[in-house]
Amino acid sequence: QLRLVESGGGLVQPGGSLRLACVVSGSTFINYDMRWYRQAPGKERELVAGITTAGNTNYADSGKGRFTISRDNANNMLYLQMNSLKFEDTAVYYCNAAFRLVAGGPVYWGRGTQVTVSS
Repeated sequence: QLRLVESGGGLVQPGGSLRLACVVSGSTFINYDMRWYRQAPGKERELVAGITTAGNTNYADSGKGRFTISRDNANNMLYLQMNSLKFEDTAVYYCNAAFRLVAGGPVYWGRGTQVTVSS
């Protein structure tokens, strides 16, 4: 059973930056593709960014050029650096892990960390 715990959320002004972190425990981190999702009030959960075990990354259009996803395989950590934050980035951000060795393998979620962009 994989455990994911997010941190780093908070209140930030427009144009500011935050760095989210997700610590992963309970299994071999390198076997999981990792993603950040977010869910704003009244909206569906959406993909923000993803990174494979090989380090290949992808981003939603909303975060391209502003967000950077990274992982530290030695320390079982996932990060999301968010710059130039906008009001519309306000959401709960979730860490997601998808087991890559088996098709349709288990997917795990953290409980989320709140990001609020407000002046």
